[in-house]
Amino acid sequence: MFKDVMGSFPVDTKAMEDAFKNQASLNEKLSSVALNAAEQSAEISNKWAKDTLAKMTEMSKAKSEPADYAKAMTDFASAQSEVTAEHMAAFAEVAKKVQMETVELMMSAGKTMQEDATKVVKKATDDATAAATKAGNAAKK
Repeated sequence: MFKDVMGSFPVDTKAMEDAFKNQASLNEKLSSVALNAAEQSAEISNKWAKDTLAKMTEMSKAKSEPADYAKAMTDFASAQSEVTAEHMAAFAEVAKKVQMETVELMMSAGKTMQEDATKVVKKATDDATAAATKAGNAAKK
């Protein structure tokens, strides 16, 4: 009788498949956000390196007066501090965008999971009630 009761409870594999698909979709979106951020960061780093090399070329030129070397170093340091501030702000913007997109994705996924869980629990409750009723009727016979 116990085996019959347990056999009456259906297993919903569609819910598992849907959960897997939802998780795969979320992972794809999160990967896209991460890869876009990595690409933007690489572009910022590349531009920063090019700017630095261009300024170093100017600084490394031969000077006629010793004081000109000090001035070239000062100019380079000043320009680098400005460029550093610009590039760090660009990195901060990328990080802010990643954070916002990730929060949006997680909130959307949480809402979807909650809706799916509600459907699964309702279906499981209905199925369990039907199976218990069927098992009860079978036991009465």
